[in-house]
Amino acid sequence: MEFVSKRLESLHPYVPGEQPTDREYIKLNANENPYPPHSSVIEAVKSTLSAAPQKLGLYPDPDVTELRTQIARMLNTTGGVLARASHSADVTAGCRPAPEDELGFEITPDMIFCGNGSDEVLSFVFYTFFDSDRPVVFPEHTYSFYPVYCGYYHIPMERIKLLPDWRLDVGTMLASAAKSSSAMIFANPNAPTGLALTRNEVKQILESAPAGKVVVVDEAYCDFGGESCLPLLKDHKNLVIVRTFSKSLSFAGMRLGYIVAAPELVQAVFCVKNSFNHFPVDFVAKTAAIASCKAAAYYADNARKIAKERESFTAFLRERGYFVLDSSTNFVFTKKDGMGGKELYGRAKDAGILIRHFATPGIEDFVRISIGTHEQMEALKQVL
Repeated sequence: MEFVSKRLESLHPYVPGEQPTDREYIKLNANENPYPPHSSVIEAVKSTLSAAPQKLGLYPDPDVTELRTQIARMLNTTGGVLARASHSADVTAGCRPAPEDELGFEITPDMIFCGNGSDEVLSFVFYTFFDSDRPVVFPEHTYSFYPVYCGYYHIPMERIKLLPDWRLDVGTMLASAAKSSSAMIFANPNAPTGLALTRNEVKQILESAPAGKVVVVDEAYCDFGGESCLPLLKDHKNLVIVRTFSKSLSFAGMRLGYIVAAPELVQAVFCVKNSFNHFPVDFVAKTAAIASCKAAAYYADNARKIAKERESFTAFLRERGYFVLDSSTNFVFTKKDGMGGKELYGRAKDAGILIRHFATPGIEDFVRISIGTHEQMEALKQVL
């Protein structure tokens, strides 16, 4: 192609879930949260802009110091798993971690980095921690943006097949990383399978990983029932955790992601960010996100509702002969003997409901179904 750089030829962009404009659908294809933000979030944006509209004409705080303080506070009071956090009837009164999610130390603001959605944060992670002279190791079936970033930054990759039960092959991943002294990245719980490693399994990975290389754990879905690796940060400086507001905090339309890691690793990511864009978190997003952190109990209730609906829907599918993997996320990964994933997707779409089908070899018979409200899931049950 004329006028463009040669490196553009090697790019294979990520394809997100459908965002149709031709008609109204029940959207269960993009793992969005079906519940709206807490009313205090809307009020915070309205009142702040009303009181200081000139803020939109000024650059925001490049370090989003107040937001990082509030994220640290939220993680300390929830343990990183909203679906298990306890709280009083007052949703603005904060949370308490479930006993199994107690951190054992305090996360501080200097351990937090924020960006324009976890996709941008992941981009910074790939640039900061992965080398172009050795492959980064990750599962074959996982978040499909990982290989896109490898192409973008010319980073070699080693994709490790999943085990027959669809779980991560931790032994082979570690062996591959050791062979080339490579870093690793994986989503936990994994996408699109929904399966999760235990915290102890991740601890063993951290202890066996090559010296001087990070292990990146993408916890986009952890709030719905996984075991967060946040407690492991106390003793493992090679751990980088990526999280997002998009799923459990109803923020997909606003965009905010963040990293939790040792302060020196966070500073390295700041260096990359400041070489690309000083202001990835805008004033409105910062205002809304701070209010979201203060209403964590509301989002904990929503995460519990989604997890409960997920278990009910899983039972429904299995009673009707569907194969469903055990999910710790806000979606299920399922297939039906005698019906391809593309056909199942098409029938649901014809009925006005969007679910996700991947044409990727090896998982083409599956569909991924996001968990919506009870009413939305009842409508899908009628189709299935």
